[in-house]
Amino acid sequence: MTVIISATQVKELRERTGAGMMECKKALAENNGDIDLAIEALRKAGIAKAGKKAGRIAAEGVIMIKSNGKQAVMVEINCETDFVARDTNFAAFVDAVATTALQAQEQDITKLSAMTLQDSGKTIEEARHELISKIGENVQIRRITLTQSAATSVGTYLHGSRIGVMVELDADNVDLARDIAMHIAASKPIVVSPDNVPADVVAKEKEIYMAQAATSGKPQDIIEKMVMGRLKKYLDEVSLVGQPFVKDPDTTVGNLLNKHRAKVLSFYRYEVGEGIEKVSEDFAEAVMSQIQGG
Repeated sequence: MTVIISATQVKELRERTGAGMMECKKALAENNGDIDLAIEALRKAGIAKAGKKAGRIAAEGVIMIKSNGKQAVMVEINCETDFVARDTNFAAFVDAVATTALQAQEQDITKLSAMTLQDSGKTIEEARHELISKIGENVQIRRITLTQSAATSVGTYLHGSRIGVMVELDADNVDLARDIAMHIAASKPIVVSPDNVPADVVAKEKEIYMAQAATSGKPQDIIEKMVMGRLKKYLDEVSLVGQPFVKDPDTTVGNLLNKHRAKVLSFYRYEVGEGIEKVSEDFAEAVMSQIQGG
């Protein structure tokens, strides 16, 4: 007789263990809907333990890039400490996830997590939970990007394991694409060209410059010229083609591309933990808190 597992049961088990939905459903099915037995099974598998760590902030980690010559994939996988980011088990997981993503041509994390990890009989999600139990830290696959097949050349650059860049060119010049990727790693452009800066951002910057220039006491036509000059400088600073090339500051990236009759179709830049709010904790205060609480 097949026991029907309800959504309510799965929800309760998830709340009590912190395990994933599929793990909860499977544990309930294997234990005839008995929640206590399902909890025990999840604990034995180390999944419940992993679930409890899911809420902890993972702002360290590794950027990995894999390429097959035509396309490349870049992934960011996070952990809680720099120590674990250097762990061989963590590194092997990151490498395998990136390889699997490239082979499967998949950048949707949810879909990828359900796939079988390279050289493993487990899904990526199962392997992630096992890794959490093994290293004792939260591990999250944060983001994945695949380059487009339309690109003629793909350049990649890794600065250690903390910054990664992929660049797509419309010209057959891998060396140029790599040089541009290296530049992007160092100079952090936001867009390819000034035309790509959103109109509302441009308007806001102009408004700020106008307010600043209004206190100068200069005539309105001079203020307009001042504002347009500052706006152009801002747009050059945030756009790839307007920036001085890091290997030759006397030329811009735009001029370098024109020289090689090349155009950047798009670029992707990852930096470990960017945008993640880290929690700083006073060590002495934390110890006192534990003593008083214990």
